[in-house]
Amino acid sequence: MSLNDGVYLSDLAEKFSLELIGNNVLIDGVASLQSATNQKICFFSNRKFMPDLLSSQAKAIIAKSADGLPDDRSYLLAANPSLAFAKIAGYFNPLPVSLSTIHPSALISATATLASDVEVGANVVIEDNVQISANVQIKAGSFIGRNTIIGQGTIVMPRVVIYESSIIGEKCIIHAGSVIGSDGFGNAWVEDHWERIPQVGRVVIGDDVEIGANVTIDRGTLDDTLIESGVRLDNLIHIAHNVKLGRNTAIAACCGIAGSAEIGANCLIGGGVLIAGHIKIADGVTILGGSTVPSAISQSGVYASTLPVVPHANWLRNMVSFKKLDELAKKIKGIEKYLNIQRPESGEKV
Repeated sequence: MSLNDGVYLSDLAEKFSLELIGNNVLIDGVASLQSATNQKICFFSNRKFMPDLLSSQAKAIIAKSADGLPDDRSYLLAANPSLAFAKIAGYFNPLPVSLSTIHPSALISATATLASDVEVGANVVIEDNVQISANVQIKAGSFIGRNTIIGQGTIVMPRVVIYESSIIGEKCIIHAGSVIGSDGFGNAWVEDHWERIPQVGRVVIGDDVEIGANVTIDRGTLDDTLIESGVRLDNLIHIAHNVKLGRNTAIAACCGIAGSAEIGANCLIGGGVLIAGHIKIADGVTILGGSTVPSAISQSGVYASTLPVVPHANWLRNMVSFKKLDELAKKIKGIEKYLNIQRPESGEKV
């Protein structure tokens, strides 16, 4: 039986060390509770979605426990249901494997070194002294600049541009339209014009990094821009020169990280966050979407700087008060001084 024919729950339970409760039904893929047919397996982790489960056609569910759940379904029980679902979803939807072919339209330098099973798509350009390891896939229209090194099993999707001397680790995925190693924004003002500062550093990317579509990662000015192993980058992110991203940090879409910022390991950064340059963010920091980070964060935790949306008329009235905050603060300080009030944070009289 092929994967296209489906897989019995007992086989999935054995493969992923899960417990099967209920009938041993045949499954041919994963789906949401809302869209599932009776041959799909779904993920259930929050009882607020019980109405969706009750109305779903799915006959197989991944859950932490079957207690209190409908007894007309089959369950694969997992200590970490989301992890189990991710593995099963990957099983039914594997990444492409190298075709081990080189398209005749590809332009490959005679000094480039490619493993025997590398896939090179149509209209790919690979420049001098590039080193490409086993099972790498370079999809159509991509450009690999001179002296670049790409590690084993990495997939470069269509129309990716990798500038010279970049280093890409093993088992990475770089999605369409991304640019790795473009010049950082380095310019010096000289009397009446800008003088370009050459960007001579590299981009160095670790293993198991996934980079979304249309991401730009600038090369360092002198030292390298570093993306450590396990990092996850969503679409439309800009990472400026000399930035350092710590291991397993995940960044959602539309973020901008200015030059020489250092972000620690295991951080979670929401969409649309702006991070100033030359600051350090500690390990284990979560920054909620839309925030602006103008200064360093030295302790792990959850941080936010956004204001909730309000009707426009209310916003206009609030802005009148906002423009007077400094004046109001001075008045309060004067009142405290007049009343001889002690500030609780210092215990000193004002």
